Amino acid sequence: MYEDFASTLAATMWTDFDDQPERDGPTAEITDIDSFVIDGNFPWTIVTVETDRGVTGIGEAYPSPGVHEIVTDYLKPVLVGENPLDVERLYNLMRESLSGRGSQWGVGTIAISGVEIALWDAAGKLLNQPIYQLLGGKTREEVRVYADCHAGEAMVSSAEEGQEETTYEPEAYAQAARMAVDDGFDMIKFDLDVPSGRDIDTLSRHFDPPEVEHKRSVVEAVTDEIGHEAEVAVDLHWNFSPETAKKLCRAIEPYDLAWVEDPLPPENTDAMRELQRSVETTLLTGENRYGRHGFRDLIEEQAVDFLAPDVPKTGGIAETKKIADMAEAYYQALIPHNIGSPIATVATAHVGATVPNFVAVEYHAREVSWWDDLVARDEPLIQNGRLEVPDGPGLGIQLDWDVVEEHRKPRT
Repeated sequence: MYEDFASTLAATMWTDFDDQPERDGPTAEITDIDSFVIDGNFPWTIVTVETDRGVTGIGEAYPSPGVHEIVTDYLKPVLVGENPLDVERLYNLMRESLSGRGSQWGVGTIAISGVEIALWDAAGKLLNQPIYQLLGGKTREEVRVYADCHAGEAMVSSAEEGQEETTYEPEAYAQAARMAVDDGFDMIKFDLDVPSGRDIDTLSRHFDPPEVEHKRSVVEAVTDEIGHEAEVAVDLHWNFSPETAKKLCRAIEPYDLAWVEDPLPPENTDAMRELQRSVETTLLTGENRYGRHGFRDLIEEQAVDFLAPDVPKTGGIAETKKIADMAEAYYQALIPHNIGSPIATVATAHVGATVPNFVAVEYHAREVSWWDDLVARDEPLIQNGRLEVPDGPGLGIQLDWDVVEEHRKPRT
């Protein structure tokens, strides 16, 4: 039923997508599209695009329910038989095929992102060129990587009535920061929206002075521990009201943080702009925005200092580059969000290689001991807080399928 629907929808598309001129250059044909999940610290959703030339493109979609169904039931019928080299045309074809079903925001865009990355990988392999070359070439040989240290070690304390609750003490954060810096990272981030051990009303998004003081003491402990060895950022995960975010930002201003991430819920650019203009702290947001249209107001209003698109979520490789190009006109820089496998990380690195206004990409899997094992290579991808952009065709990496199968999540 889904295949019939998708095929019918594709047949009614604008003729621009279907009536393609003949050409003498290389061609190929998509024969299959599928997805599966690797059970990492997040459910890494891997997308594969098969071609009649024996080339398989690999991509990654942001972890989200429903991605597999959209990829196989809606996008596959539209793309099978198409030329995978026409990445830009096929991206628009996918958006049109899901028009009204989430191709502008949400899980539809996430599924499209995973397929788009796989198309770039397939195109690069077919043309024997790295993705960065197809995007215009390098501006840098390597990209900076920052380590997400999460919340540090959980400290368990006794609560009333003999129960235990988890709190996060400043010393635990300092220890986690030290380990990341000793691993070679010169930029780190940790969560600041964590339990202090006090009973507070989180729904109100309001923090009283003792709660703000707990967050300030955490920042102080980390910055005292590592000094100028690394830049320090914090993540608030959209959990605060403007008044609380303002108080918190002012409380931690003396520590000269690299940025404060997502201090407010993502929907209201006006509120973010007003916060930006009322504090001295550097602000970053964007992981819950989709495509260049979703970033336009953030950029035009200059509502934040840094933008954080997530490549497997916001539309893929080319769409993220377009966001960077828009931001460059306003002298804004990108620090992309990334919780993915090596596929998502390397895809983001290819964007970072091609645009000047790229600061760093997030690495969120320090606790996954086999993260590097997923890639068939002799040395780690990330070394001393840097990722050298692969020069091989496509993404420039190959999966170790034995390791993939070992950690592959059964489909239910």
